Amino acid sequence: MKRQRKAMWTPSTELQCLLIVLYAAKALTVCPPTCVCTRSHRVVDCSGRNLSDLPEGLQHNIQVLNLSHNSLVDLDNLLTHLGHLRTLDISHNQFSYFPSNLPKALWEIDASGNTIRLLEKTDTAYHWNLKLLDLSGNAIERIVFINNTLTNLRSLNLSGNKFWTVPTNMPYNLETVDLSNNLLVQILPGSLDRLLHLAFLYLHNNRFATIEGKAFSKLANLKLITLNDNPWACDREKDIDYLLFWVRQTTARVIGCPCFTSHICGQGQTTSRVQNKSSKTTFLPSTNRAWRSPLLPTATSNYLLKSATAAVLVATPSNISTVQPPLIGKRSTLTYTSTILPNITSKNWHTSTTPNSTPSAEQKTLLPNRATYSDTTIFSTVLFNFTLVMLTKSFL
Repeated sequence: MKRQRKAMWTPSTELQCLLIVLYAAKALTVCPPTCVCTRSHRVVDCSGRNLSDLPEGLQHNIQVLNLSHNSLVDLDNLLTHLGHLRTLDISHNQFSYFPSNLPKALWEIDASGNTIRLLEKTDTAYHWNLKLLDLSGNAIERIVFINNTLTNLRSLNLSGNKFWTVPTNMPYNLETVDLSNNLLVQILPGSLDRLLHLAFLYLHNNRFATIEGKAFSKLANLKLITLNDNPWACDREKDIDYLLFWVRQTTARVIGCPCFTSHICGQGQTTSRVQNKSSKTTFLPSTNRAWRSPLLPTATSNYLLKSATAAVLVATPSNISTVQPPLIGKRSTLTYTSTILPNITSKNWHTSTTPNSTPSAEQKTLLPNRATYSDTTIFSTVLFNFTLVMLTKSFL
C-alpha cells in the first residue's frame, strides 16, 4: 500500500499543486483594473472613474474603499461580504437613498454630495461600530434613529440638507454635530438633552429667529457653537431672551453672537462680573464715556435707537468698582445708568441740559457716588471754604 501511494505522488502532481497555490495567491492580491490599490491591496481607490456599476475583483480583505465621484445609483447587498471593510466613501454619486446591508464592521461612511432624501431607521440600526457618518450635501428632510443604536458614533454631519427642525433621538455619545446650512427654524424640547458628551455644535446659516425653552441647558461639555448667519428676531426681546441670557453665561465659545455687537462671545466671560442679567455702568477717567461689558450691548431696536446718540465702549477697565468720573474737565452731557438687558428703556437715559442738572431719584440710587457738580460750583465751594477758614483764623 505504501508503494502504491508513493507511486501516485508524481512530479506532475507536485507541479499541479504548486500552480494551484500560485493561482490562489494571485487571486487574493488581485486589484480591479479600473482602481488603484495600495497597502497590500487593502486600500482600494476607485474614485473619479465614471463608474455606474461596482468594479469586479474586489477582495474580501480590503479595509478602505473609495468609490467617490462616480455615477453609482445602487449598492444594495453588494458590499455585505466585505467583512473587514472599515472606511467607505460613496460621496458625490447619484444615490437617491442610503444603500442597504452595508458591512457591519464599518467605522466611517461618507455619503455626502448625493440626492438622498430620507434616512430610514433600518439603514443604520445595525452599525454598532460606526464612528463617523457624513450625510452632508444631500436633500434629507427627515432622519430616524432607533433609540440606543449607533452607540459608538462620535461625529454626525448633516449640513447642507433640508431639515426644518433639529433631529430628535440622536445617538447619545455624539461629540460633533453639524447642522449648518439647513432650513432650521426650531429646536423641539428635549432634542439635545441626551447629548451629554456633545462638544461641537454647528447651527450657522439656518433660519432661526429665536430659540425657545432651555434647548442648550443640558450641554454641559459644549466647547464650541456657531450661531452666525441666522435671521435673529432681535426686536422680539421676550422671545429671544433665553438665548441672549444663555450666550452670556455659557462656558462654550460662541461664534456669531445673536443680537450682540461682538462676533465671538461665551466662554463664561461675564460670569465673574455679571451674576444676573443686570449690569452697572461706570465711566472711564480718560474719556468720560460710559463703559459696559462687551457682551451686554445688544442690537435690539431700543439699543440701535440709542446707539445713534451715544457710543458704548467695549474695553474693560481694570477696576470697574472704583472708576470715577473726573471732577475737573469737560463734562459728558450724556449719562447712562444701570439697566437690565435686553429691555433697554428710555427711562435709563438722562440727558443734562445744564451743568447743574440734578439726577433723578433712580439715578441717585443706582449711582450713589456719582458727582453731579459743574466746574463753577466746585470752584465756588472751594473758595467759600477757604475764605471761611481764613476768617476763622483771623478772629482767633
